Amino acid sequence: MAALVAAEASAPPGPAEAAETSETAEAAELSRALSRLLPGLEADSKLGRRRALEALQRALEAAGPDADPAAAAAAFQGPWARLLLPRLLRCLADPAEGCRALAVHLLDLGLRRAARPRDALPRLLPALAARLAGPESARGRPPEACEELRLALVQLLSLAVRLGGPALAPHLDDAVRALRCTLLDPFAAVRRESCDCAASLARATPDHFHMQSESLIGPLMQSISHQHWKVRVAVTEATGAVILFGSAKSVDDVLPHFAQRLFDDVPQVRQAVTSVVGGWLLDLRDRYSFFHKLIPLLLSSLEDDIPEIALAAANLWEKVGLQWQRENEDDLKDKLDFATPPPAHHPSPENRPVLGCRELVFRNLSKILPAVCHDLTDWVAGTRVKAAQLLAVLLLHAEDHMTQHLEVILRALHQACADDDSTVVSNCTRSAELIGAFVSPEVFLKLVLSMLKKSPSPSSLLVLASVIRGCSREALQPHLKVIATELARPHICQGSENRLYGERVLLCVQTLVSVCQEDCRGCSLQLVEVLVTVLAFSAATGLSDKVQETMDTLAAVQGVDGSQDLYREHAGPLLEQLAASHQDWTVHSAELLQFNVLLTHAGPALGGVLPQLVPTLRSCLQPARDPQMRLRLFSSLSRVLLSAQETVNSQGQFHHYLDTVTKDILVPSLQWHAGKTAAAIRTAAVSCLWALISSDILSEKQMQEVQETLMPDVLTTLEEDSQRTRLISCQIINRFLKTSGSVTDPEKFIKIYPELLKRLDDVSHEVRLAATSALVTWLACVPNDDGKAHYQSNIQFLYRELLVYLDDPEAAVQDAVLEVLKAGSILFPELLVRETEAVVEKHRSPAHCQQLLRYLQALPLAQ
Repeated sequence: MAALVAAEASAPPGPAEAAETSETAEAAELSRALSRLLPGLEADSKLGRRRALEALQRALEAAGPDADPAAAAAAFQGPWARLLLPRLLRCLADPAEGCRALAVHLLDLGLRRAARPRDALPRLLPALAARLAGPESARGRPPEACEELRLALVQLLSLAVRLGGPALAPHLDDAVRALRCTLLDPFAAVRRESCDCAASLARATPDHFHMQSESLIGPLMQSISHQHWKVRVAVTEATGAVILFGSAKSVDDVLPHFAQRLFDDVPQVRQAVTSVVGGWLLDLRDRYSFFHKLIPLLLSSLEDDIPEIALAAANLWEKVGLQWQRENEDDLKDKLDFATPPPAHHPSPENRPVLGCRELVFRNLSKILPAVCHDLTDWVAGTRVKAAQLLAVLLLHAEDHMTQHLEVILRALHQACADDDSTVVSNCTRSAELIGAFVSPEVFLKLVLSMLKKSPSPSSLLVLASVIRGCSREALQPHLKVIATELARPHICQGSENRLYGERVLLCVQTLVSVCQEDCRGCSLQLVEVLVTVLAFSAATGLSDKVQETMDTLAAVQGVDGSQDLYREHAGPLLEQLAASHQDWTVHSAELLQFNVLLTHAGPALGGVLPQLVPTLRSCLQPARDPQMRLRLFSSLSRVLLSAQETVNSQGQFHHYLDTVTKDILVPSLQWHAGKTAAAIRTAAVSCLWALISSDILSEKQMQEVQETLMPDVLTTLEEDSQRTRLISCQIINRFLKTSGSVTDPEKFIKIYPELLKRLDDVSHEVRLAATSALVTWLACVPNDDGKAHYQSNIQFLYRELLVYLDDPEAAVQDAVLEVLKAGSILFPELLVRETEAVVEKHRSPAHCQQLLRYLQALPLAQ
């Protein structure tokens, strides 16, 4: 037995025993190396400490975990760990930056390889807090001056949090104290790492973190507007975790900052806010208390410019609605079992939000709306845009439940639709259309029309047009005439001298016609009245083409050929309404502008309304009335009379009113009165007379009657200062003479040519030529028979005067006068020859006299 024992003792060891012996030997060797190097960490020389740290690094890295786990663990546990860790932690405050960096690296290495890293936390956390949040940090100077080392220290803290887990609970104070400073570090990378560390700390210690979470909110919110977008993203995500695992009381402090991040230019930041808010709505313990504050943030992301963000928000919102629906299934049992279909006029029934989402919005709408309405008038344009987008989303979810808040909503829309930003206005019109889709017209019209009556404005008209557009034809049909009547009220439709206001009035009519189609027949008169009013102010607004398009559309839906048929149907009633106040009209009266539109646009319809039209014209064109108004009416009347056959005489009845037009309208206006305005009115009246006699609607008898009435006044207008008046007067006399000169009373007839002869001295070349033309016609009216002897003395005087102008400096006048003499030579050719021969030698150029003499010699009667 003894030999056996001896043999066993002397036998070589097996493989397992040999490996164990080798590992023990390596661990012993590492322990001996550490015993030699540890004193070097306390050396007075910076170089000595650095060399010791470098040697320690080589020794520890050589004993890697892959090569020898036991040897590696030996350095970080047991007595050597108790000796090594304090010395490395003291090196964190070493004056030499290189030594501090090596110490951080060795601590990181130790934590990763230690079998029980939590054992190091009691010493490690206070040391890290001291380096990251010492007394200097309160003055803005962290104890660790090197940015890269601060980043390494925060990364070491993060590692400790990940490895320590729940064991960090007793050391939360130190960790939070360090993070409160590093979250405000000047180095952006430190802030980002601190945010990740804070989130990890919240997840690692959920049972204790709520006691410290509020102290991190302040630093996080100071960093949420950092200039680096990655920092803003990290802060947002860290805030989400800190509140989710901490105290929900901080939500109120965070929400304003999150709302501002929804305006961030970087999509990743907005995406982070959306994800965090969605996570809170799903998982926050006290989320029911914060629904009314969190829902607006998530719903705002539904309208984000980036489709991916909007889609993510939609998915989160649907999850929130379905989860709430499951949690409140008992309350929603009836609604779930007897689900109502989408409203008939729902803008997108296939995308209708789930019941849970609709109920969440409806139940919180009273708390959300005041803030949204307030933001619609914010001084920042971006805030107003977000609020307008959010309001449309809220109303889409609320559906008919918005009725109880309708007055508040409409008041807000009334203000917001006056915004300068087109995006705000377009989103507000969306909201108004949703009101039309979900609320009964009987309800919303009371409020909308009441607001319109109190303060007509472009915004209130836009709201009205939008709610009409959103409403169904069937629901709107009973209220159509009420709407049209309100629009036709003078204080509403007569404000359209402003272009924007006119556009909005026109939009209301266009929307009514578009929605109601042929139902508009019942309120056609009121709609035409509105269109006529807008057209009356179109000179200032430039809307005439749009009004005409709308008029044609209205005619089409009523099944008539065009706007002329509408005028034919409604011109009479419209003129009756206007005539009721014509005694008070001035040039600024809206009624005058409306009357003017009917006068110039009604066309053939005027022939059927002469009983209303002519008396109104007669009253308004009297000399005692506003001169500017008379000028405007004469100008319009001239245009109408130029095409009288297609306008006032379309039914052949104008002759019944000819006396009124000539004696009561034209005669008083052709009489001379002092002043430039009176002269302008005479010019307008002369133009009107010229249009009348040029229209070819007067018979010879009627023309003769007009001539007898107006010729004396026309002759006086030949002396007017206005060249235009004199020219037209010459043309009128010429026309009178052509049509009825041969039957004119001789005494009156003889008085015409002297006035025409005076016009040969006119300063205007055109007037002189027109006068020669009229003289030709006058001479043609002199009877070439035995009765011509009565005119011989007058003709001889005329010959003599005309021969003077035959030597005129203007060649055109000479030629025209020559034609007059040729035309008049048939009356007394011998007399003309004698008069011509008497002056031929006196002219500067006898050419025209000689030409006249040759012409006279060729006449058969001259022989």
